[in-house]
Amino acid sequence: MDNEKIIKELKFKANRSSGSGGQHVNKVSSKIELSFDIENSSELTAEEQELLLKNFKTRLTKENILLLQCDESRSQHKNKEIVIKRFLQLIIKGLKIPKKRKSTKPTKSSIQKRLEKKKKQAYKKALRNKPEML
Repeated sequence: MDNEKIIKELKFKANRSSGSGGQHVNKVSSKIELSFDIENSSELTAEEQELLLKNFKTRLTKENILLLQCDESRSQHKNKEIVIKRFLQLIIKGLKIPKKRKSTKPTKSSIQKRLEKKKKQAYKKALRNKPEML
């Protein structure tokens, strides 16, 4: 995956940012919305597309488009840089395949410790009971 080529596939849209900011907010479109069509990307292999679709299924639209937005800065260019950086980190994270967990057997000492702890706890609780009257 080449970052330069994948950035060229991104679509950007500038909107007016929400929140406080006085008159400036009403006349400047500083909020950036990034959209990336995973299925129609020529830079991603079929396996990568499948992996991203699986990993980002809760973040995608019905058309399988990944949307990110940024309105942290008052500058449109700064927001564009931030959202691109976030996108690249997200893609790298989404393409990582987690290692499979190898199941291990508990050690003899850990089993013994657990049983000792259980006995102590049972003894403690037994002491809390009312004594039996003969």
